Amino acid sequence: MNAATAGAAAPPRRWAEAMLLVPALVIGIGAYAQVGLATDGSLPADFWAWSAVGVLLAVAAHVAVRLLAPRSDQALLPVVVALNGLGLALIARLDVAEALRAAARGQPVPTPTAPSQLLWTVLGVALFVVVLVVVRDPRQLQRYTYTAMAVGLVLILLPLVPVLGVTINGASIWIRVAGMSFQPAEVGKIALIVFFAGYLVVTRDALAVARSRVLGIDLPRGRDLGPILVAWLVSLGVLVFENDLGTSLLFFALFVTMLYVATGRRGWIVIGALLFLAGSFAAYQLFGHVGARIDTWLDPFADASGAGFQNAQALYGMAEGGILGTGIGEGSPDLVPYANSDFIIATVGEELGLTGLMAVLVMYAVLVERGLRAALAARDVFGRLLATGLAVVLGLQVFIVVGGVTGLIPLTGLTTPFMSAGGSSLIANWMLIALLLRVGDAAASPAPAPVPIVDDALTEVVPR
Repeated sequence: MNAATAGAAAPPRRWAEAMLLVPALVIGIGAYAQVGLATDGSLPADFWAWSAVGVLLAVAAHVAVRLLAPRSDQALLPVVVALNGLGLALIARLDVAEALRAAARGQPVPTPTAPSQLLWTVLGVALFVVVLVVVRDPRQLQRYTYTAMAVGLVLILLPLVPVLGVTINGASIWIRVAGMSFQPAEVGKIALIVFFAGYLVVTRDALAVARSRVLGIDLPRGRDLGPILVAWLVSLGVLVFENDLGTSLLFFALFVTMLYVATGRRGWIVIGALLFLAGSFAAYQLFGHVGARIDTWLDPFADASGAGFQNAQALYGMAEGGILGTGIGEGSPDLVPYANSDFIIATVGEELGLTGLMAVLVMYAVLVERGLRAALAARDVFGRLLATGLAVVLGLQVFIVVGGVTGLIPLTGLTTPFMSAGGSSLIANWMLIALLLRVGDAAASPAPAPVPIVDDALTEVVPR
């Protein structure tokens, strides 16, 4: 090996990531400091301990990436740290507002959410490291294509089990174990992405065959419509039985997008759109909760003190924020029900204004763009589809959440990645980022020796 080859093979030292982590930490820690300064004129009592934990977690994640995925993208981790830190600060700010309101009414102070969210962050970073350790080559996941399908479907349908499932806020998407609630579909979406990627590697050539051409669009053969019809029926089942519009929309849109990316046929987009419109119209006509959700979306102010209260208060709050916002701790985002989970974007809009909201959306756009860049750089088809699915599901979830809060689309109840209160969403998205880093690292590493990848159900060699 000559000097040039050795230099090319040497992994980067990741100084860019280390430097970007500094402003990322400043965003979260500075926002938490502002919470105390705005409410009682001093730093929060646990400010230094809170800051130390945040710095330690960021350093631990950085060291893990430096050792385990040194050639991966250097912008992903800093953006995630910034979003996670800002979300923690805003949740703590809402805890303070709820405590002050309870004290003014002479009511017991509710249990704060921020400490438990910080513990979930610790667990999320730990699982982030575990994924990097266990998944050393993303191609290994292709062996478990149909196992991932089974795991994903079980996790999505688990809330329907009478003993485990619980209904919260009208949606049956939670399970309760040992007194703790968990949303298994958040982890299930990652398993389904692995399945979709592995399945489409094998079938993409057949699915790309066009039988007819209508209005300049190549439509697939009728016998190849099975996969999209199954995805459509499963998404409708989630909507009907679990009353979960968000997961239903996310699941179906993800599969249609990956199908289009794998085949390059616009006909799948057309068929997917038609199936979505047909399913939405049928659900609107047949199921009262779907109709009520859409009616509230069309005119939240028609019943601003009843069904439309949450939507109306969010819009009022964002209008109050204006361009620059009221400032962290200076607004009244706690007037919006579930402001720390489903509606944390409304909190951002009120206290950080349109400017802060756009900055947050740009950070999410960076995550999606970097994920798609990893997909383009991947050497194998499975890696490209896996990274595409991971990036797309992140972008879709942000679009569905922000669209629902701002009134662009009906409200769905999904959580904002890395920012909303909720452990299941947080740890699932940390694992998602770990997989994106692993795909990027594999794409930038020296090409490994070719090895056959055996599918677990077909028991045959799957071409890469």
